[in-house]
Formats: sequence, structure tokens, C-alpha cells
Amino acid sequence: MNYKEIDTPALLIDETVLNKNLKYMSDYAAEQKVKLRPHTKTHKMPHLALKQTAHGAEGITVAKVGEAEIMAVYGLDDIFIANQIVGKQKLERIKKLSEQINISFGVDSIHHIEEIDEVFEGASKKAQVLIEIEVGEERSGIIEEIDYKLLLNSIRASKNVELKGIFSHDGHTYKAVDKDDCYDLFMTATTRTLHFANVARDMDFEVETVSIGSTPPFMFGFDIPEGVTEIRPGTYILMDGSQSNAIDSYAHSAASVLTTIISKPTAERVITDVGAKGLTAQSRSKGLTTTEGFGKIKEFEGVHVHGVFDEHAIIYNQEFSKKVSIGDKVRIIPNHICPVSNLYHKAYIVNDGEVVKEIDIAAQGKLQ
Repeated sequence: MNYKEIDTPALLIDETVLNKNLKYMSDYAAEQKVKLRPHTKTHKMPHLALKQTAHGAEGITVAKVGEAEIMAVYGLDDIFIANQIVGKQKLERIKKLSEQINISFGVDSIHHIEEIDEVFEGASKKAQVLIEIEVGEERSGIIEEIDYKLLLNSIRASKNVELKGIFSHDGHTYKAVDKDDCYDLFMTATTRTLHFANVARDMDFEVETVSIGSTPPFMFGFDIPEGVTEIRPGTYILMDGSQSNAIDSYAHSAASVLTTIISKPTAERVITDVGAKGLTAQSRSKGLTTTEGFGKIKEFEGVHVHGVFDEHAIIYNQEFSKKVSIGDKVRIIPNHICPVSNLYHKAYIVNDGEVVKEIDIAAQGKLQ
């Protein structure tokens, strides 16, 4: 059927653009001689994760244990949880997964090591961990070198924990003011990551993996410094308004939300049937990813969602209002695709206007 026959709101994925995005990042990783481990929290769809491995990804990244469990059910067998996992319940689940697949996860505290060591007592193999390095995003991760060395010594003393490597996430590159600034932030973050890898080697640790993340530097095609072994881009596969603004092109935007016009109360106000519950109320206000409003109307240049209620999108544009009628359907490119994917049970793959596949968002809501 034609995509306009789908009931709304609905998440659409353009198959042609999707495949171009998959090929781009696969080729880039190969050219840079690094492994590709895409972050599947962007889409939460095993079908797309399998497409990523088919396009050269050697494994995948997830954010939560629940996501890892779902991906494993669908045959993904090399998974990194790029997050600190705290609590014996979650660690027991990772222990169980480790009996079936290759799984690793993040740490940045001695507390983590002590808890993991206790839970993994008696396991058939040691817990595989990567230490997170804070590189400017001001989120989680080791900051001080002395704390890093103490953490390494804690791992050395542990019976059930093994260091696989280190990782970092330069998410603050989304706030870069321009391409040059993005490059500077990327290089500063990567240089810091590599320094911490060398500190571990100086302490006689084998550092198998040096993993870096965030889509913006990779979409710009920056050269990756020697010593990095792996990249973890997420957004690249579907893209969104903020990342499209960064590269000044919507040609890579594979995802959109189909919505129906349900009301035209004034000459310039248009209401559609998707609100914050299907589009989010997210926007970006800094740097080259700055967005206008709460989503861009795909079919109409310069038309954006002015505001959102729970179940309504509000558009103020008189020219747009003249061109559309109640009952018409339009597509909205969301500002941030990752949380939008988590709002739907399924997505529709569309090629040349026709629906070619309906896929489950199987990891939707897997937040634990």
C-alpha cells in the first residue's frame, strides 16, 4: 500500500536513504581502518541492527540491559552496553547473557568492580568491562588520572573482572559552533581517550579496545587518529533534524513521522494528530545542530512545528495552510530521532512511496 494509507501517527523509514546511510558509515569505518559498532538505541529495532552487521558492523552498542537481551534473542551475539550497570539484578542478567553471547559493559568506579566481582563469582568467564573516560560532555566517566589508576588496580585485584578496553562519548560535539569547532572538540576528546589507553598500557594492562562515539565527527568524515580501534555512531542510520542541520543537508534523513491534519482553526494555524507523545518536545538550541521549532515538515520548505501538546502539533504558516486540507497527511522530520523511536511499537519501511515492510521496534520501552 501507499504510505499515505497508513493510520497516523506512524514512524516511516525511507529504504533508499537508509541503505545509503548504512553504506556511508560502513565505507567510512573501512577507510579509517576501525571497527564499526553502531549504537542501536537510536532505533531499537533488531531488523535494523542486523542490517548494520550485514553492512560490516562487527558488533552493536546498546544503552540498557533490556536492549541487549532483546537484541540477543534476534541473533545479535556481540554486544557492548555503553553505560555503567549498577545493581545485582541487572548484573545477574548480564551474567546470564555472557553464557550465550559476547557481552561487555561500562564502568567508572571501584564500586562497580566490587559489585561485579561479587555477582560474577562462579561464572564460567570473567565479566568484560570497558572504563569510560569523560572527555568534555560532562556526563559519566573517569575525570582524574589518579582515580583511573586506582580503578585499574581494583580490576587487577579482582578475581572475576577483566579489562577489555576504554571508551568515551564526545556528545558535546553536537553543540559545536561550526565544523572547525567540531573537529577541535573531536580531536581533544580523542587525544584524551588515547592518553588514558596509554596509561593503562604503562601499568601493564592489555587494552584491546579503544572505542569512541558520537555521529557528528563521522558525518564530517574527519580522519580518526591512530590507536582508536572502534567507533560507535548511532544517529547516522536514520538521522534527524539536528544532525541534518549540522551537515546542512536533509538528504540523509531516512526517518519521519506521518501525521494527519485534523484542524485549521485560523488562516495560519494548522493542527495535526501527533504531539509530544509521538514527536517529543525536544529541540536543540546551541551550535550547528540548532533546530527551529519541534520538527520540520518534509514536504514543505521552511515549515516547522511551532509547538506541541500531548496529542497535537501546532503549525503557524499561512502559505502552508492554503496548500493543505483537513485529512491530508504530511511527514515531520523529528529534531531528535532516538527518543522518537522509543515511542512507537512498529515502523514502516517505505520505498518510492510504497510500504515494503512493517518492522517491530522490539526494544521499545526496554529502559531497565
